[in-house]
Amino acid sequence: MIIDLTNTTSSEIASALLKARRSAGSPAMGMVGTIVVVVDEASHHDAMKAANEAGREHPSRVLVAILRPGRGAAGLDAEVRVGEGVPGEAVLLRLHGELARVPESVITPLLLPDSPVVVWWPGGGPKVPAEDPLGKLARRRVTDAASSRRATVDFTGRAEGYAPGDTDFAWTRLTPWRALMAAALDQYPTKVLAAEVVSAKGNPSADLMAAWLQCRLGVPVEHKNSRGPGITAVRMFTASGPIALTRPDGSVATFTIPGAPDRPVALKRRTPSELLSEELRRLDPDDVYAKTLACMVEREKMPASAKTVSDADRRSTQAAVSKAAAKTAGVTGRAASAELAAHADGKKASPAKKAAVAKNAAARKPGVPKATAKKTAAKRTAKSSSAARSTGSRSTAKKAAAGKSTAKKAPAKKTASKRVAGRS
Repeated sequence: MIIDLTNTTSSEIASALLKARRSAGSPAMGMVGTIVVVVDEASHHDAMKAANEAGREHPSRVLVAILRPGRGAAGLDAEVRVGEGVPGEAVLLRLHGELARVPESVITPLLLPDSPVVVWWPGGGPKVPAEDPLGKLARRRVTDAASSRRATVDFTGRAEGYAPGDTDFAWTRLTPWRALMAAALDQYPTKVLAAEVVSAKGNPSADLMAAWLQCRLGVPVEHKNSRGPGITAVRMFTASGPIALTRPDGSVATFTIPGAPDRPVALKRRTPSELLSEELRRLDPDDVYAKTLACMVEREKMPASAKTVSDADRRSTQAAVSKAAAKTAGVTGRAASAELAAHADGKKASPAKKAAVAKNAAARKPGVPKATAKKTAAKRTAKSSSAARSTGSRSTAKKAAAGKSTAKKAPAKKTASKRVAGRS
């Protein structure tokens, strides 16, 4: 059900919500909170869609406020939606003139009682969210630095004005990245020498990732630019090789740990509705985000040498990778036995083939002189040829003995026939 209200008030909007619930057959409210979305006219449709999709997991009352400040007369237009694919309730509010300067006067009467309030600014958000009139009503304040119109985000100002409950989608996007890198160090505990973050230019998530790694590991973290999309790689350099998470296409990443085969990981770029759903799952203060903001401020004050991976660390890591690759190539190129090689071909190994494989294996085996390997192969070849000769000589002797016995039997038969003829 959709109810359009023109030049209305907050009380009329509340009455329309109650009427819509009763018409839909659900007078009781089964919502767990209120989501306030502060957006402009151009992007309000996408923002409302994302909030409604997040409401499928967390049924909420969604209040979308479009602020139109100006010199015109103050006014309020509303559009109430209940049902029609909306999991909870949705109200689109357009505030005109002086009323747009005090949006809290319209939003406060529409908040659900005794339930948390989350305010989301899809277009970037204020510099200090906790000091915003609507931000003061919220328990959780969500901004999106990647959608800001400014070329760079002033994280220093956000760190100074941080209040418990502040967060940003640039930080939410890092949740799977941080989880995988922490899990890598759990699986392969080692000392990290340096780290590297590669992303598209001007990506705020990459800045937060670099600050988080430098704060937690206490090592230099270098930030490099790529064509994107988003973050394309995070590497931690160790003496045994790099621990890397590489995602060149924005969908599937490759997880690399020293001494283990590469593994594909599903790491797609998440939609705003998925990010908002994650923020609605936890409403307590994000202390790690607060510490990362403070680390980012310290990182900005560091010299360039403290934020660059040294050539020595890169060379040692590359040497470990080359050594591991050579070791793997040596193991895979060595034949175990002639029988296994023949079994792989689906045929029975002949003595000559056994000798050839043994010769190659002896030649590859470290610590055995080439002359010894050649003598061993020659002995095996001589044994196989002598065995074949002995088999052939035995068969020839048998044929000769069979011929002699046949020749002896023939004269005996002739003598016996002569005797019988004489008697007759």
